[in-house]
Amino acid sequence: MQSIQELLAIMARLRDPDRGCPWDIKQNFQTIAPYTIEEAYEVLAAIDANDMESLREELGDLLLQVIFHSQMAAEADQFNFGDVVQGLVDKLIRRHPHVFGEAVAQTPDAVKANWDAIKQAEKALKQQQNGQGVDTANSVMSDVPKALPALLRADKIGSRAIKAGFDWPDKTLGPWQKLQEELSELAAAKQSGNKESIQEEIGDVLFCIANIAARHDIQPEMALHQSNEKFLRRFRRMEELLRQQNNRLNEIDVNAKLELWQQAKKSS
Repeated sequence: MQSIQELLAIMARLRDPDRGCPWDIKQNFQTIAPYTIEEAYEVLAAIDANDMESLREELGDLLLQVIFHSQMAAEADQFNFGDVVQGLVDKLIRRHPHVFGEAVAQTPDAVKANWDAIKQAEKALKQQQNGQGVDTANSVMSDVPKALPALLRADKIGSRAIKAGFDWPDKTLGPWQKLQEELSELAAAKQSGNKESIQEEIGDVLFCIANIAARHDIQPEMALHQSNEKFLRRFRRMEELLRQQNNRLNEIDVNAKLELWQQAKKSS
């Protein structure tokens, strides 16, 4: 097994100003960040495909991102890879007191509740150490990353609001009534023809749907990802059927399109 030290040495060599790679030397946190996001999605694609060989490779590529960022930070005397690992070790032990301490948590929900409580306490302590004081009302949303995909961020924002007590009296009907309200506002915006209003109302509808998903312990980002893949499978099957008929999508009428779509649904 190759050691992590060898990997760190290779990364340091690649970044060496005199003997390294011109491309690697030129990079910084901002230029590497998009690759970090891309590699995370490549991992997801390998999981979706149940391709373990690809997953192994993509996890390596994702690890490279961690190594790359750590090397750049070390060059700036901020932190190094060892600090990253130590921080993770400390966090895992600290947030699993039911495993490494005396706390009790016998269900996944209990574990998550403990995790969230410990995380909130850590945030409060960090604020105190930074001289900000403890302000839980403002800290609830403070660590929701701006760089998250919008739907995933909406999920986190909505979940935080619910945990903070910002919720409907009727937790079952309230969210659905709100969705109907937002859909009505979208219809009104559509009638107005104002593009900015339509965009705003579409955003409100999506945010509301993300909130509903959170209440059912469903990640809307994953739900949409699955729907995207399902649509692609069916559309490609429809294209295949069209090729067999020596036909094109824009050359058939709406009824023929619907019939093809139904056939594609049955086979995918």
